[in-house]
Amino acid sequence: MSLDVDQEILEDFLVEAGEILELLSEQLVDLEQRPDDSDLLNAIFRGFHTVKGGAGFLQLDPMVECCHRAENLFDLLRNGDIKVNPELMDVVLQALDTVNVMFEAVRNGAPPENADGSLLAALDAFSSGNAPAPTAAPAPAVQEPAPVATPNPAAGSAVDEFDLLLGDIGGEDASAAAAPAAPAPAAGDDLITDDEFEALLDELHGAGKGPIEAETKEPAVAASAGSAEIITDDEFEALLDELQSQGKGAFSPDLPSAPPAEVPPEPEVTPVPAAVAEPAPAPKPKPKPKTDSGASAAVKAAHQQAKPQPESNVRVDTRLLDKIMNMVGELVLVRNRLVRLGATREDEEMAKSLGTLDMVTADLQMSVMKTRMQPVKKVFGRFPRLIRDLSRNLKKEIRLELRGEETDLDKNLVEALADPLIHLVRNAVDHGIETPDVREAAGKIREGHVLLSAEQEGDHILLIIQDDGAGMDAEKLRELAIERGMMDAEAARRLTEQECYNLIFAAGFSTKTEISDVSGRGVGMDVVKTKITQLNGTLSIDSVIGQGSRIAIQVPLTLAIMPTLMVILEDQAFALPLVNVNEIFNLDLTKTNVVDGQQVIIVRDQALPLFHLKRWLIDGQQSAHLPEQGHVVIVTIGTQRVGFVVDQLVGQEEVVIKPLGTILHGTPGLSGATITGDGRIALIIDIPNLLKHYAS
Repeated sequence: MSLDVDQEILEDFLVEAGEILELLSEQLVDLEQRPDDSDLLNAIFRGFHTVKGGAGFLQLDPMVECCHRAENLFDLLRNGDIKVNPELMDVVLQALDTVNVMFEAVRNGAPPENADGSLLAALDAFSSGNAPAPTAAPAPAVQEPAPVATPNPAAGSAVDEFDLLLGDIGGEDASAAAAPAAPAPAAGDDLITDDEFEALLDELHGAGKGPIEAETKEPAVAASAGSAEIITDDEFEALLDELQSQGKGAFSPDLPSAPPAEVPPEPEVTPVPAAVAEPAPAPKPKPKPKTDSGASAAVKAAHQQAKPQPESNVRVDTRLLDKIMNMVGELVLVRNRLVRLGATREDEEMAKSLGTLDMVTADLQMSVMKTRMQPVKKVFGRFPRLIRDLSRNLKKEIRLELRGEETDLDKNLVEALADPLIHLVRNAVDHGIETPDVREAAGKIREGHVLLSAEQEGDHILLIIQDDGAGMDAEKLRELAIERGMMDAEAARRLTEQECYNLIFAAGFSTKTEISDVSGRGVGMDVVKTKITQLNGTLSIDSVIGQGSRIAIQVPLTLAIMPTLMVILEDQAFALPLVNVNEIFNLDLTKTNVVDGQQVIIVRDQALPLFHLKRWLIDGQQSAHLPEQGHVVIVTIGTQRVGFVVDQLVGQEEVVIKPLGTILHGTPGLSGATITGDGRIALIIDIPNLLKHYAS
């Protein structure tokens, strides 16, 4: 069964509702820290209301029902009828999870299923059990904390809109004036006194700068002088409609459209809500609204600012972006070829043209890459909720700090990094951060701290996951490795502290003695290492007992165009991802050593495994005679360093990754192919897969 709706409308709903639901997850976690933040409560209310409205238009009744119950609850919260508490937030977050499940069903073309009855009952219980149930009809308008009582609902809505308009014109000062500082008048009296109106003008224009009554002018002359800046009721209503329809100012999208309050026949006063003004300390001369008014000028200025602005964004299908990226990749290959050909000819004009082509191609490549970039906030946004749920589950107090959320990286990397980062953050909370009592006994504050940061370093992104927990004990990790048969005592003894820390990334390794729904199975960190190495990234880990641990992940900015080191094996070109290359040197292969049956070389007092690539990658070379001298490339894969022997070094070259053809598809150790600057086809080596297949 699929949804029978207009596809364009559905796509607009999926984009808008998806962004709102993503934001709601962060806002709900923030609300527990700031339960009295009225702006936040109003924003959450509007979020549920907007999703409900879009779902109602598409006749997604289960989503409408769930959002409506949550909306009613937040209407009571923002009016102060009930208070935020952890139990209430548990239910609200469960409601958001349910709406997200429904949203994913709609995204996949299926109708949403009805929400669980117990969840809806819990929402109703919080709405009715802690405060009187609202008697007004659903879809309430945005209300002030102390609403003015009005017998006419339409007029009351217009008063609220005028209140918000004044806030939009006067900025924060006017908003402050809109706070309910004075007692509301008796029911049925919506007017303010002359003194209160004077105080309002002082708030808008500054003391002594507001309009003064022109006592010496004749009434007809005064009216004529002020007529240029006075707007009629119809103009004021049109201004309200325009501001509301364009989303300008402080108007909420759920405010009903209503005519403004009628201007009374008396010229001395203007009908505005009593909540917007503070009583003046002493009587002042009465202003006449029909005279030359600074407030009218401010309204007209707001009218001018409300003009529609040109769109600065355009929605583009990601498939088109991928196609453009492929074409730019082809251009890069042609550029490389032309630059290589131009280097062999002594033609000054050609050299200048090639230099310009090189520069323009590089700029175009960078610009197209930026169209595929997304802020890492897309990943980071889910962690406040994750930390909140884990804290309650594990009975720990944890504060999450996010840095560098605006850092951009390729959209494919954003999606690929989500699971590894979730595993690492869960590991820091479960294994790293101690319980409040244990932290207090150790002289620490009860609240643990987890840092998640991102920053760009050249053509790479550096991600940091750090905690101030118990840290890791290298000796304990050695003992666990021996106990679980991962290595013998002699091999474990030779491990450095860094290598001991890296044991946590081994498959099946866990420091937990009991398995829980959070950790203990020894698969999470292995998944992290596998995923990061597939992204041509690197991992490093450091820890201090009693102070905490720090894991650093480095990944390339994009996966489509990659800098490589070109090498030759028996006249065949291969490309090694440059991100994995540490150093290159010539080596006397007769002076190598053998440790545990593996040929090794000693580099700065550290033994590194040595492998001859052509024995793996070239047919008929499995038992070939090895030369006495060779070029060795030291590479890093995750937390492991090895040396590869190659026949010839060509140099660094930026390549475009192309998929392998049907003949080579699935070949172990190869991730793709490219065309080199001299026109040859080079195979791109997948170093993690290569070692897993041949060296294990």
